[in-house]
Amino acid sequence: MKNNKLYETRLSKFISLILRHKPQVIGNRIDKNGYMPVEDLLDGINAHGYKINMALLEKIVAEDEKQRYSFDKDKVKIRANQGHSIKVDLGLKVIEPPDLLYHGTGKKYLSSILSIGLVKRTRQYVHLSKDYPTAVKVGERHGSPVVLIIASGRMQKDGFKFYLSKNGIWLTDNVPVKYIELSEKSKRGEI
Repeated sequence: MKNNKLYETRLSKFISLILRHKPQVIGNRIDKNGYMPVEDLLDGINAHGYKINMALLEKIVAEDEKQRYSFDKDKVKIRANQGHSIKVDLGLKVIEPPDLLYHGTGKKYLSSILSIGLVKRTRQYVHLSKDYPTAVKVGERHGSPVVLIIASGRMQKDGFKFYLSKNGIWLTDNVPVKYIELSEKSKRGEI
């Protein structure tokens, strides 16, 4: 059972690489909306030494705790919900954000962020969390975590656009320094 979970985790990471960053790894392309035919994905993954079928792919999609992937309505195409480093149109609509959103990161990035703000770098958008605990989890993936509080309501009033991905991640083009505040727990080193 434990080995199956480890195998599924490896497969999920490979799927993420393919659908978010490098579809060419399996010799395929994604369409302008980020979709790849499921059959092409399965064939490409199997050609790289993994064993996957539709049932296992459906299980990975359904059980992914971050809900990274989604099928089209007929389950003949699949895409990543966000986090692309390649240009895709996810068909996201501009939506009014809550007054505050959160961004978890590693302490090692803090001085840069407080100097230049949050920038998307190689991704299409800056990713923001709806709540503090989620931001802490994100920050932990980058070392010693810190959480930034984003004045998203103010940003939106100032003309910034926000989008909400299918898996609940808030997206925006950038966050200037004037909208960023270090959380009190981060200031005290209590995360």
